[in-house]
Amino acid sequence: MSRIGRAPINLPAGVEFKIDNNWVTIKGAKGELKQHINSDGISLEQDGNQVIVKRATDQKRHKAMHGLYRQLIANMVEGGSNGFKIELELHGIGYRAKNTGQLLELALGYSHPVMFYLPEEVKVETVSEKGKAPTVILTGIDKQLVGQVAAKIRSFRKTEPYKGKGIRFKGEEIRRKAGKTAAK
Repeated sequence: MSRIGRAPINLPAGVEFKIDNNWVTIKGAKGELKQHINSDGISLEQDGNQVIVKRATDQKRHKAMHGLYRQLIANMVEGGSNGFKIELELHGIGYRAKNTGQLLELALGYSHPVMFYLPEEVKVETVSEKGKAPTVILTGIDKQLVGQVAAKIRSFRKTEPYKGKGIRFKGEEIRRKAGKTAAK
């Protein structure tokens, strides 16, 4: 069996788990998430404060879906109880970020500011401290949506390998390349 699919999902206190017509609903302190389980070979069982994902056969398709749905449900439980947070840093001269509600305005060295409207499910916060790179903090309960929004923001100006300018995830290491050397 899959090592990921075999692991039980622990439900923390205050998290409700409900399954109805192949729809899994997780309700926690941060909010409510739903996921459709569309595989007929996957079943869910609740045993006290644990959820166990089981598969009917050892077919390749059932094996693939076993670990996938277990991890999707585990991410829903984590998001409903604690939420997810991604921090992006802007490295470059004159790079700035500010937000007005769900509208994020980025100055990334282009001739115009980049305006990006975030979905309501993702909350944004910008931090600009003197001597540090401006930071964009994204928080939400849906791991996939928070990650997708962070990747979209990063795609506006990916970090280039020569000077290291651009948008990067906090703690991300950029592999730097040597530039041209002058002819002697």
